[in-house]
Amino acid sequence: MKATIWHNPNCSKSRAALETLRRRDGIELEVVQYLKNPPSRDKLAQLYRDAGIAPREGLRTQGTDAKERGLTEADDDAVLDAMAADPRRIERPLVETAKGVRLCRPPERIEDIL
Repeated sequence: MKATIWHNPNCSKSRAALETLRRRDGIELEVVQYLKNPPSRDKLAQLYRDAGIAPREGLRTQGTDAKERGLTEADDDAVLDAMAADPRRIERPLVETAKGVRLCRPPERIEDIL
């Protein structure tokens, strides 16, 4: 099974999800450090759609200006635009497999798609 993790190595939750993926046999793993290689706006929209959540639910508020900019109350387009403009606003980690996408907070949510 192929798995892609949108990863921030400075995040304990992201490191825990990555470790879970690495411990599993049969995982073809792609690690994308999204702060260095951010997903496109279209890719973000697809990830949240496949996860069954609104982009606002994937918005990182801690350590960002998201609340001050009113993004916690903004529509999907505004949130996606803001995330694409500054990937620090993307909550992590997002994990994508053939079984779906999960925002793995807590990291145990990864089990749903493995």
